[in-house]
Amino acid sequence: MATKSPDAEAAPPPKSKKLLLMVVIGVVVLALAAGGYLFLAKKNAAALDEEEEEEVAAVVAAPTGPPTYLPLDNMVVNLADPGGERVAQIGITLELTAAVETDKVKAYLPTIRSDVLLLVSQRTADELLSREGKEKLAEDILAASSRHFGKPVPGAKKDKKAAAKTGGNPVRGVLFSSFIVQ
Repeated sequence: MATKSPDAEAAPPPKSKKLLLMVVIGVVVLALAAGGYLFLAKKNAAALDEEEEEEVAAVVAAPTGPPTYLPLDNMVVNLADPGGERVAQIGITLELTAAVETDKVKAYLPTIRSDVLLLVSQRTADELLSREGKEKLAEDILAASSRHFGKPVPGAKKDKKAAAKTGGNPVRGVLFSSFIVQ
């Protein structure tokens, strides 16, 4: 029988450094791929949460029946025309999402009226006489009245979760009941 020398048994076969390097690179690539997948999954989940919050806010603000109207007292305002001799008499009615929102809006009527007076006083008679000018004024009044109820004013950043917690914007539209420029 052949006897083996003790040195031959104790010496393991030499490991390939290339194999070890390939295994380490493979593990690093898998770790990076898993990290990228988790990052994208979190990002997509956050985007879906924001879409769901917007849907919830839209459902809260959705009308539940016939619209409710809240008329404001007529206002007479000096216009920004040169000479300051032109005035506008404007009657405004706010369209609300539901009848239960009337008290909520009435609590803010003094500030809403003040905002309307400031907006109208910045316009000229020529601006208000055109249809586009009236539509722009209605949009501005809607934005100004909405800021009291958690709806973001265009151009301003606001937390969407805070808007959903406040119950949304009860003011759905602005209608003119009278519009006289002299």
